[in-house]
This record gives sequence, C-alpha cells and structure tokens, in this order.
Amino acid sequence: MSETTFPPSEPCRATASPWQRGLGALLALALLSSAGPGAAATRKPARTPAPKTAPATPAAPAPAAAVPAAAAASAPAAPAATEPAAPAGRRSGDYIVAVVNRELVTNSEVQQRVQRIEKDAARGNARLPDRDTLQREVLDQLIDERAQLSQARESGTRVDESEIDRAVANVAAQNQLGVMQLRERLRSEGLDYVRFRDMLRDQILLERVREREVQSRIRIGDAEIESWLVEQRAKNGAATEYNVAQILLSLPESAPPDVVAQKRQTAVAILQRLRAGEDFATLVRQYSDAAKDNGGELGLRRADRLPDLFVEALAPLRPGEVAPQVLRSGAGLHVLKLIERRDAALTVTQQHARHILLRPNAGLTQETIVRRMSGWKRQIEAGTARFDELARQYSEDGSAPQGGDLGWAGPGQFVPEFEQALSALRPGSVSDPVVSRFGVHLIQLLERRDVRLDVREQREMARSALREQKTDEAYAEWARDVRARAYVELRDPPGQ
Repeated sequence: MSETTFPPSEPCRATASPWQRGLGALLALALLSSAGPGAAATRKPARTPAPKTAPATPAAPAPAAAVPAAAAASAPAAPAATEPAAPAGRRSGDYIVAVVNRELVTNSEVQQRVQRIEKDAARGNARLPDRDTLQREVLDQLIDERAQLSQARESGTRVDESEIDRAVANVAAQNQLGVMQLRERLRSEGLDYVRFRDMLRDQILLERVREREVQSRIRIGDAEIESWLVEQRAKNGAATEYNVAQILLSLPESAPPDVVAQKRQTAVAILQRLRAGEDFATLVRQYSDAAKDNGGELGLRRADRLPDLFVEALAPLRPGEVAPQVLRSGAGLHVLKLIERRDAALTVTQQHARHILLRPNAGLTQETIVRRMSGWKRQIEAGTARFDELARQYSEDGSAPQGGDLGWAGPGQFVPEFEQALSALRPGSVSDPVVSRFGVHLIQLLERRDVRLDVREQREMARSALREQKTDEAYAEWARDVRARAYVELRDPPGQ
C-alpha cells in the first residue's frame, strides 16, 4: 500500500518520527475534540535525551500523555476474538473491520482517523487521495499499530504505576486542569478512568519496546565511522597527516615488461625480508633510489599532499606496520612503512539550547500551538515569563524537568528543522515556533562555542550521527517484521 503524505499536524506519516508513527489511533483525543486548546502528549524530542518518566534510561523515549477516545481492545485468542465493550464515543452499529492477534480494529476508529486527516488537510490546503484509498491506508496503518502493540504486551516489559501517575499528571497540566478535574472531565465524556490509565500504559509500553527493538537493529562499523569522519574533516578543511618511509625502485612508465618483472621480483623480495624482521632503514640504504637519509622517511605530510595510492595503502595500517603490497606509480615501485599518523583535529561548533515541545493532536492543532508559543515568546522577551518555568509546566519532552535544557550538542544531533532554527539564533534569543516531525518547538539558544574534539570524541560524534541516520530504516524493517509475524483477519461490514 502506497505511503501518503499527510499534513504536519498528523503525526503518523511523512512528518513523523519512528516513535510517533502509529500512535494517533491508539490514543485519539476525542475528549478535547470539541474543547479548547490545552491537550498534548509527551513525545520524543528533537534528539534523544532521557524521558520524563524514566530519567535513568537515556535511550527510552518519553511516554505519551494524551486523552484517548478509542484504544486497542483485547480478546481471548486471535482466531476467535470477540468484540470488547464499546469504548466512549463508539457509535451504535459500529463493527470490527480487522482482528490483529488479540487486538481489534473497529470501523469507528478508521472513520475517526480519516475525518481527522481530512480536517487537517482542509486546514492546511493539502491534497489527499480519494476517500476509499485513504480509508484503506488508514486501516493498514491501524493494523500495523495493533500488531506492534500486541508484540509490546507480549514482550514482558513492565510499566510502573508511578509512571502512569506522572503521565496522568502531564495530561492534566497540558489541559490546564488538576488531576481530579481531569477525572471529572473524563467521566463527563463517558471515559472510565481505569481504562484511560490502561491506554496510557499501552502507549508507554509501545514506545519503550519500539525504542529497544529498533536500537538493537542498528549496527555501525568502524569503516562507516572512518568514512563519516573523512567527510567531516574535508568539510572543515582538516586532513590526517602521515609520516611514511619508503623504498623506491625507480622504473620508467615506458619500461619493457622484462625490466618491470625483474624490478617487481626485487621489490617482493624486499617485502618478504621486512616481514621476516629485517630493519627497514638498512634495506633503504641498500636498495632505495630515493633519499636514504633518516631511513627513507618523508616527514609528516597531509593526506592531500600524498599520492592517493599511498593514502589508500596507509589508511588501515598502524604505526610501525609495512604496507602488504608493492605499489606502482609513475616513479616506480614503492615499499611503504607507516612511521606516524596524526589524525586531523576536528573543530565543531557546539550549541547549548533549551526548548519547549508540544505535539499536535485532535484536540490541539498545530495552528493553536503556534499561536500559544508565539504568545510565550512575547512574554519571555517582555520579561513577564521565564522560559525554564514554561518548559517545566508545559513541555512534553523528557527535558521538561530540567527547564527544557538539552545540554551541549554538536552538528547532526538535532533534526534539520530544529538545527537550522537554532543556528540562526543569537545567545539568549528565542526562536519563532518551529515545526518538526516531533511537533512544534520553541527554542532558546543559551551559549555557543567552538570545540576541538579529540579522536575519541570524534568517533563518538560520528557514531551518534550515523545512529540517527539509520533509525528510520531500522524502524521500517522492524515494523515489517512485526506485521509479517502477526495474525491478521480482515472482516467485511455486516450484511455483506
């Protein structure tokens, strides 16, 4: 089924991160669909700091805290699933359209999501496929979500009651309500509080299992790290330096084959003697047609000042090692030994920022969030509000308890939209609301500095950037695997 690009306020498609895909239907916000702005959900930030509910586990994403209307329902067994008690908002005459393992997908859920997508598309003047195609794609998406939820429930992962309590408190705060007021609002909308907590538990559980499963699929090799660093050093005008010693057997390019063969035989014999432990400098004095001073060393030279074939041969060597093959250049045949390598220093600009994150949903549109954040920006600039206090009170990111502080970050650690807006700020200034695949951000730059990274720090930065690049692909692979293992039964409408 083809992938449709939905408007930015629909977090389940092209603008969504792997952690956001598929959560819209699981926790649709019917409670606030007719209410004013204020509801939102805790969500993975522009990078991956520790979540609100589990600060000791940096890799785990923050739990969602949204007020749901329809959630996954359980049945005794997949082949013989029975329809559960109708959740709040279920219209009379609703029916099951799909059974996924022990989970059910109902027609009302499909229609609710379709209507939300169409409403968002109309608001953003976005084009959608015809309604039949859209309904099929939404159903397919809901089936993926149910399959993932089923696996999460069977994984043995647990969610503590204290985590649910914090998620409930976050929902109440986002709706500008106390917890008891939230319970009253839920009751007035016909949604049982215990059921509401169970749905929050499901979403936290699903986020946690997704994070674990996807991260376990990402593999980053040393060659990838080196390639990434070479690219970054080239961008920064930096280059690795090599001190190499050589034994050169001069050989014109036009030399006849028999002369070439004789010279190569000599070079191979030299290489074999070196492998047997003979001294390189001694063989330089005996055979080399190049400078013989200092054991044939050329001195430290940038990689871009050495022949490409030298650099390629030297790259995998450790200091003291001899290149395993005889090299041929226009000057003749070369036997090389790496004396010293100085990896290029990489200087990067790091930025210390904090942010407030809100995610659009059925009860809180992107336009509403942008207006609210624009108001916050004016208050911060006027001195009538503090950025850190607003972040603690409203942000859905795991950095909220720290006032939205994201710490120091280098290039590639934020999504492009976030990083571009941050780079345009002066220290102390606040951005306009920024829309990314994670939601809407209000960003403040605290400090900026240039840092010279050592080799270990360079490799850590490379690994982090490569992991971010591979996350989407790893998520898609995991989602396909989960779907392939799931029991899926599609059902026709009653009477057909």
